[in-house]
Amino acid sequence: MPIEVTSLDDPALRDYVGLTDVALRTRAEPERGLFIAESEKVIRRALAAGYRPRSYLMGERWLTDLGDLVAEAEAGGVPVYWGPAQTLEQLTGFHLHRGALAAMQRRPLPGLSEVLATARRVFILEDIVDHTNVGAIFRSAAALGVDAVLVTPRCADPLYRRAIRVSMGTVFQVPWTRIDPWPGGLAVLRDLGFVTAAMALGDESLSLDELAAHAPQRLALVLGTEGDGLHPRTLTHVDQVVRIPMAGGVDSLNVAAAAAVAAWALRTQP
Repeated sequence: MPIEVTSLDDPALRDYVGLTDVALRTRAEPERGLFIAESEKVIRRALAAGYRPRSYLMGERWLTDLGDLVAEAEAGGVPVYWGPAQTLEQLTGFHLHRGALAAMQRRPLPGLSEVLATARRVFILEDIVDHTNVGAIFRSAAALGVDAVLVTPRCADPLYRRAIRVSMGTVFQVPWTRIDPWPGGLAVLRDLGFVTAAMALGDESLSLDELAAHAPQRLALVLGTEGDGLHPRTLTHVDQVVRIPMAGGVDSLNVAAAAAVAAWALRTQP
């Protein structure tokens, strides 16, 4: 039977305590081997991708609306907790208007060769720290035919709750892993036949249109952090530097917007 939340101090609920504390959660969740999936769509996409739930937390009405998931959980010995909105808000730190959360078990990250085996278009996210941008980039990658995403060691966690939510769960369908060391790891991509291109301003940069007109069969596009852009050292490790032509005196776009523009321009045919 689903378990009603009667005490906020219950150790069984610690996966859900203080979900709004970004600094704490981004350290604690990977160390404890978990991530939080929020909303029915995201939970179902995580399950479809093979992730296993540790537990569920939901409002009372969702016990019925998600009856099939509740039944599967009970059959598999996965606890389902529920409670009134005010109690759940006290526990998590935010109003649970999407109805349900799931604490999911992480899986070991695959190696670069596995993620890139059949990929033709790849994003590399260098030190992008805003979870909203990371999630938005994954959503564009899924929608516009990017085959894989690589994230550098200091990039935000794609499995953080906000990144997952903004991506609408597409972090579970686009293959991804971390590339380390960075930027030295670019040599692995070169060995696998990738041309590497950095999105940056520069006197000798190609326009995105020029790159798209003669796009290599396998291309990895490096996107830089929100404030400073790409590290100068990274620019010495890539094959090309690419810019998006702009008007109106604007010299750059938000990194998530730039990723979407580039994915559209460089999309490959099935």
